Amino acid sequence: MIGIPEDTMESVISFFKTIDSYVWQFPDQLPFMVVLLVGTGIFTTFFLGWPQLKRVKHAIDITRGLFDDPKDSGDVTHFQALSAALSATIGIGNIAGTAFAIHYGGPGALFWMWVTAIFGTSLKYAECTLSMKYRIINPDGSASGGPMYYIEQGLGWKWLAVVFAIGATLCSLGTGNAAQANTIADQFLHDLGIPTWITGILIAILVGMVIIGGMRRIGQVASKLTPTMTVIYVIGGLVILISHADRLPDAFRQIFEGAFTPTGAVGGFAGSVFINTLIWGIRRGLFSNEAGQGSAPIAHAAAKTTEPVREGTVAMVGPYVDTIIVCSITGLSIIVTNAWTAVDEFGVAYNGAPLTSHAFATGLTFLNGYGSYVVTASVFLFALSTMITWSYYGDRSLQYLFNNKWVMPYRFFFCGVLFVAAVVKLEVVWRFTDIVLAFMTIPNLIAILALSGITRRITGEYYSRKHVPYKDRIARRE
Repeated sequence: MIGIPEDTMESVISFFKTIDSYVWQFPDQLPFMVVLLVGTGIFTTFFLGWPQLKRVKHAIDITRGLFDDPKDSGDVTHFQALSAALSATIGIGNIAGTAFAIHYGGPGALFWMWVTAIFGTSLKYAECTLSMKYRIINPDGSASGGPMYYIEQGLGWKWLAVVFAIGATLCSLGTGNAAQANTIADQFLHDLGIPTWITGILIAILVGMVIIGGMRRIGQVASKLTPTMTVIYVIGGLVILISHADRLPDAFRQIFEGAFTPTGAVGGFAGSVFINTLIWGIRRGLFSNEAGQGSAPIAHAAAKTTEPVREGTVAMVGPYVDTIIVCSITGLSIIVTNAWTAVDEFGVAYNGAPLTSHAFATGLTFLNGYGSYVVTASVFLFALSTMITWSYYGDRSLQYLFNNKWVMPYRFFFCGVLFVAAVVKLEVVWRFTDIVLAFMTIPNLIAILALSGITRRITGEYYSRKHVPYKDRIARRE
C-alpha cells in the first residue's frame, strides 16, 4: 500500500480487532450491540403498535408530495429528505456488506438482515419523529436536527448528546467515507485495473464539488442520483433471479435453514455456528439500513414540515427499500449463482464487492462476462451518493459541537480522508467502521428507549386527526 509500512498496517489491524471484539464478537454468546439493537427494535415495534405495517400507505402518500406545503420551514421536500437518507443507506452495505455477511455467516445471515430491517423500521420511525420534534431552525433558515438535539432537549443529557455527536463525526469518516472509498478503489482495481490512488483523487474531487454547496445541493443531487442508481442495480439483479428462478426455492431453503442451523465451512463460508451467522446478519444489516444508528434523523430533520410524525412515517420507507428489496436482490443473486462458494484463480474465496461482482458476471451470462460492470457502476454511484450525504451528517454533528466554525474545514478534511481510505487495507477500514458505528448507535438507542413515551403520545395525537392533502386544502380556501 502507498506510503504505509506493512508492519504498521498489521499493528493497526490488531488494535482494531481487539476493540471490535468487545463490541461485536464475544464468543458463544450474544454481544451487547446485538442485544441492544434487536431488543430496542422489538420493544419499539410493539410499544408503538407496529407502525411499519399500519402506516405504509400514508408513508407513500407523503413521499409522493401530497402533503408538501412550500411555506413550511426546512430545506428540502419529504421526497428529497428520504432520497438523501436513502442515498446514505443504499450504498456499499447493499453490495459489499451483504456479500460480507454471506461470506462470513453463510446464506442464513440474510435472514437476520431481514429481521434487523423489519424491527429496524420502527426504530427509523421513532428516531426521525423525535428528530423533527426537537430540531432547530438556524438564523439562515436552514434546519439542524438529529439525536444530539433530542438527547439534549428531550432528556437533558448534554454529555450523552456530545458523545453521540463525536461518534457521528467519526462515523462519517468511517461508514460514510472510508468504507465507501475503499470499496470503490478495490472494485476499480479488480475490474478495471485502475490504481487505488487514482481512484482516491477522482472521488475526492467529485464529492467535494457537491458537498461544498451544503444540504440544498445534496438534496438536489440525491433526489436524482438515488432513484436512478437503484433502478439500474435492481433491474440487473432481477434479471439474474428471473433467469435462475428454478434455484430460488433452494436458495430460500438455504437461507431459512442456515439462519438457525448453519452448515460447516464451504468455500467462502467462514462461519460454522448459529451465533456467528446471527451476528454477521445483524451487523451488516445495521450497516446497510442504519436503523437505530441515528444518521437518518439528521437528514430527515431538514424536511419542510411542521408535523414530526409525518416525517417519521416517511422515514419508514427506507429500510424496506434498502434491506428488504436491494439487499435481498444482492443476497439471492449470490446464492442462486453459487458465487458464495466460488474461489478466484488464486484459490481465494471471493468477498465484499468482488463477490457480488462475480455473482453478476456469472448470472448475466448474455453480457459475455461484462455483467460485473453493472456492479462496478453501482458501487461507484451507490458509494458516491453515500459519501455525499454522510458528509452532511458529519458537518451537522460538528455544528452541534462547535457551531459553524469547523464545518467548512471539515468538508475539505472529509475529501482528504477519501483519498487515504482508498489506498489502505480493506480490513482496517471495515474494522474501524464497525467500531465507530457502535459508538454512535448506543447513545441513540438509549435515547429512543427513554423518549418512547413521547413518541407514542405524539403518534397517537397525529393519527387521531384527519389529514387533508395540500392541494385539497388550497382548493377549499379558494
